Amino acid sequence: MDRRRFLITGIAAAAAMKSVAQSPDPYVAKFRLHADKTGFTVPENFVGLSYETQQLSDPNFFSPANHDLIAQLRALAPHGVLRLGGNTSDYAFFKASPQATPPPRPKRPYKMGDPNPNLTYNVTPEAVRHLRGFLDATGWTCLYGINLGTNTPEIASEEAVFVSKTLGDKLEYFQVGNEADRFGSTIRDPKTWNANTYMDEWLKFANAIRARVPSAKFGLPDTSGKPEWYAVVVNRLIALSNPPKVGALTHHYYFGGPPSNPKVNIPAILHPDPHVNKLASDISSAAARLGEAEHRTVPYRMTEGNTCYRGGKPGVSDVFASSLWAADYLLKLASLGYAGANLHGGEGKMVADSLGGTLPGEALMPNPNVPHPRPFYTPIADINGHYIAEPVSFGMRFAQRFAGATLLQFDFDPGPVNATAYAAKLPDGRTLVAVINKDESRDLGIDHSKWQMIETLTAPGVTSRTAKLASPANRRTATVPAASAAILRARA
Repeated sequence: MDRRRFLITGIAAAAAMKSVAQSPDPYVAKFRLHADKTGFTVPENFVGLSYETQQLSDPNFFSPANHDLIAQLRALAPHGVLRLGGNTSDYAFFKASPQATPPPRPKRPYKMGDPNPNLTYNVTPEAVRHLRGFLDATGWTCLYGINLGTNTPEIASEEAVFVSKTLGDKLEYFQVGNEADRFGSTIRDPKTWNANTYMDEWLKFANAIRARVPSAKFGLPDTSGKPEWYAVVVNRLIALSNPPKVGALTHHYYFGGPPSNPKVNIPAILHPDPHVNKLASDISSAAARLGEAEHRTVPYRMTEGNTCYRGGKPGVSDVFASSLWAADYLLKLASLGYAGANLHGGEGKMVADSLGGTLPGEALMPNPNVPHPRPFYTPIADINGHYIAEPVSFGMRFAQRFAGATLLQFDFDPGPVNATAYAAKLPDGRTLVAVINKDESRDLGIDHSKWQMIETLTAPGVTSRTAKLASPANRRTATVPAASAAILRARA
């Protein structure tokens, strides 16, 4: 070998050694499936979206004529649940007729981050009729939010009558009040407001509604983060001889916030949050107590949440990392027995109004004038009149693959890799495993002799503004790359 070839060969060998050092063989995950030990069955309508009730102020938004938005919801899930609520729900006025006027509202000071005290808008019968057509076109049902904060039981019951008659079987249940555990800092006296005074008011509204709609069901308490309210709510309901029918116990969850919080970052959202298990333990225990008293199963649902409260954080809520977060979070909730989860989003103006008129995340954008999803966490964005599926929605679509499946006990050991996995059996008997590799640098090997990869969730990187959910070119691949997810199916 001459000197030139020796040098070239040596350089190539050194480069190869360096490559091996930088990209070692992936750790091969160890997992064991217990097919005889089943868990919860994931409801067909597990996946859902949450919007501000103020969206109904535009009767043409949730309308059978809004074909692009209908297509996006159908792509997300064939049988999802649309939740209407948010901060703006407690400032709505159901304008049953052109002559109707809203009730008087006491003056209160403005607090940054909450809706403007003077916020008001109309929900009309036309908007509700259009909503029914929209639900028919999507195949979805609805959780309908009714104003508790600035309303009267009489107006609430009038709205409930019309909504119940118009939506029919598309109505899952009413949600009277949004995050009432925060009313003490917004629209009630903080010195007297608590879970018991909330129940006093809530029962007045619920009883007025069911007096006119005997079949009415309700979700409550829809708290922002005070699980101790469940004990009070359940105790009060159990003490009644004829309590309102509870469709579900509900709560909200955001990983963190506000957008300026440096702890809300990509590495953080890609690691487990123990608060998820705490919330699940509290609400499932409350649902079990109520169910035991009423001799039935009481569902529980996460009705509003996302990565970062107050509109999301650019560079975290609107990139591929949020897709991996959503896939893992939704499947985690399914494994904990939740009836479903609604991730919050919608039009930027409506979410901004729910926060006092601005989206705090815009202050973090290098150039707030560039086309961008607003709010930043929305699963479906309206960008220049076009509805765009954002990365977080692809994580939701990934989790949707488990709708109708029964979860199985599954021992999973990813070793040093930051990954999670879930196993389930479909109604047709096929077994699926979802592997979510949230590690930004390490691939995860899979024993491919027993499994084939049927779908992957990928992007160029965790900060990518795009995501792709598709069948892999090679179903026999033995690796789930760093920052990606895959669905495996047992080989026949």
